Amino acid sequence: LVGDGRNRHATAEGLFEAAAARGSQVSLATVYNTLRAFCEAGLMTEITVDGSRSYFDTRIDEHPHYYWEDDGQLTDAPNDAVRLEGPPRLPEDAELSRVDVVIRLRRR
Repeated sequence: LVGDGRNRHATAEGLFEAAAARGSQVSLATVYNTLRAFCEAGLMTEITVDGSRSYFDTRIDEHPHYYWEDDGQLTDAPNDAVRLEGPPRLPEDAELSRVDVVIRLRRR
C-alpha cells in the first residue's frame, strides 16, 4: 500500500474486504486505526468526501482530486485543474495547515 511507487486512494472498507477475502481476521476499527497512524506518520493523507467517506491517499503532496460520483472513485487531478490566486485569507489567530480540493464529477 505504501512505498510501492503507486499512487493509491484506498478506503478502510476496501482494505478490510481485501483482508477478509484472504482469510485475515482483522477488525474494521483496526484498519482505520492503522491508516490514521500512517497519516500521523506522514505516509498518507486522509481525504474526506461528503463527510461520510474517507479515502487514504499515498501521494502526500498537496494536489487536487476528482471524485467520480457515479462509482465513488477518487483519482488525482492534474495540478492545473484548479488555479488558486494565492493562499486563502485566514483569521488572525490561525495558520494554514493544508488545502484540499475535491472536484465532483459525473460521467456523461
